[in-house]
Amino acid sequence: MRKIIAALLGAGLLATGTVPVASAGPGPSWQDCGDGLQCGRIEVPVDWADPGGGRIELGLARLPAQDPANRKGTLLVNIGGPAQQISVLRGSKAAFADLTRWFDVVVSDPRGFEASSGVQCPDPMPMPENAQWVFPDRATYDAYAAENRRFGTGCAEAAGPLAGRLNTWQVARDMDAIRTALGEAKLNYYGNSYGTVFGQAYAEFFPDRIGRMYLDSVMDHTNRSWLGWLLPRAKTMEANLERFASWCAGEPGCALHDRNALEVWDEVLARAERDPIPAPGAGPGATAGAALIVSRANPGYEGRWPELAASLLEAHAGDATRFARTPSGGMDPALSRIMFCADFPYPTEYDEVEGLETALRSRTPRIGWATAWQMSYHCAGLPGTVNFRPHPIRPQGLPPILVASGEYDSTTPPQDARRVTAQLEGARYLPAKGAHALYLSGHPCVRDRVHRYLTSGELPPEGTACGAASS
Repeated sequence: MRKIIAALLGAGLLATGTVPVASAGPGPSWQDCGDGLQCGRIEVPVDWADPGGGRIELGLARLPAQDPANRKGTLLVNIGGPAQQISVLRGSKAAFADLTRWFDVVVSDPRGFEASSGVQCPDPMPMPENAQWVFPDRATYDAYAAENRRFGTGCAEAAGPLAGRLNTWQVARDMDAIRTALGEAKLNYYGNSYGTVFGQAYAEFFPDRIGRMYLDSVMDHTNRSWLGWLLPRAKTMEANLERFASWCAGEPGCALHDRNALEVWDEVLARAERDPIPAPGAGPGATAGAALIVSRANPGYEGRWPELAASLLEAHAGDATRFARTPSGGMDPALSRIMFCADFPYPTEYDEVEGLETALRSRTPRIGWATAWQMSYHCAGLPGTVNFRPHPIRPQGLPPILVASGEYDSTTPPQDARRVTAQLEGARYLPAKGAHALYLSGHPCVRDRVHRYLTSGELPPEGTACGAASS
């Protein structure tokens, strides 16, 4: 059992060395599969460190170019996650319509997900009670970690030959196999969010096989310092809370317009830390402590600011119902945290995470410190071994790459994008006023620059920046 667990999350021999690329076999035989998509499959090795061993299938889907006679080629896209891609593409085709003016847009479920020899974990992925990802005490954290360990054990057993091979080291080689199977001499790639981790690895291992590459909302896989990795997230979250307070001061419709929103925040958190605030509308005996309130208050999305203001006003008056209600929305796919924590082996001992929180509190005392717990929510209790760890990269022979990130994005903060750009020789960084997933969210300036780059190779002039999407 321990060997199975270690195999799932471990890939010690997969450090950074390259491996000869095996043939991906015949290209996909495209078949209509509904919603305007065509689907196909290719075979790749179970383990690219042993390309002559067993095989698995990768499921692909494409949105064909609108004018095949004038298409410029294929654009491989990863929308993020790590997660299934084909089912997500079905619901987000409109965001890619412009790109199909020039390209066949192709996605592939990463190995182990859905159409790509999908792994079915036998147990549901655990969630902290009331979806509270900031853990209030050791006992709560340890109980959750035990549940997550059981979940990881079941996934390891279900993974079979894929155990230990669900990581970006393998996915980067799958990407090159897709390129080969599609008959493309060079890979054109657009990676969003976690898709930028795949892009960084591909640039490291196959720099001479890149045609054009656009990375949006970059997650830095090159920083070995966890505190250094967290601090930009914490600072961005803290700055977003300050932006919220400034908006409130200038917006008559804000529920806290006649108050100092930051003072209200401080008072609510201090009160909830001493004694959880009653939340009668969330159920009998329901309360909201400081950890729960911080878990609910994401100030990075301007559309949620009116709700945040109303929630704080009511909590200040003694009713934290708005914070205590369990949020709606889907969970990340079960395998997401397995691959995530294989690529980012975050410290999971309670004392270690608490130490990171303490270090962040000295710099970001209001809310940024909470970022210490986001990764542990995914990785707590998962059996850890040597993984495909973050490490600096210095690929040689790269073509120009375009990188963009939103100033207000605390999930993948702009400092991540700047750091990665500096390691990709000849790359150009495009800052923008916006949040996560700039291209997919429809930021017009970013989309225009991306289209110019992907179609002609034209990078924005040095120093170019995109303002707010509405400007």
